Amino acid sequence: MKITRLLVAMLSVCWALTGAPASAHDDAPPHEMHRVVIQVSDDSPGTFNKVLNNASNMSNFFLSRGEEYEIEIVAYNAGLHMLRTDTSPVLDRVKSFTDSVPNVTISACGNTIKGMSKQAGKDIEIIGNARVVPGGIVRLMELSDQGYFMIRP
Repeated sequence: MKITRLLVAMLSVCWALTGAPASAHDDAPPHEMHRVVIQVSDDSPGTFNKVLNNASNMSNFFLSRGEEYEIEIVAYNAGLHMLRTDTSPVLDRVKSFTDSVPNVTISACGNTIKGMSKQAGKDIEIIGNARVVPGGIVRLMELSDQGYFMIRP
């Protein structure tokens, strides 16, 4: 009962200070640039489809509000299979994704590519719209340092 009263009091204060409910999303202060990175480290097609759906939904949301954004998907470890031309179960969707969803970059871990190539005994091929970065974890750290909000599905 005390918690409910406290919550009502806090919401009332927020309402009084802002003139709107505390949860009013449309009153959030604008960002100069929304920056999001989504990391993918497992080879689940369901997870990767969620990643693509999330990136698409965020893109649509920011575009509808006229807000600037950058989204980067970083695949490493087993998640690199989603970007391999010989093993990706979502290859067609990934190939066309960056053409249909603006301001999204797909990055592939160079360290994982080297390891998978060594294990396969041949060079592995990554989809053309993915760029290779030296290391997936290092790329995540760089983006975090640049103020990117990190999502791990």
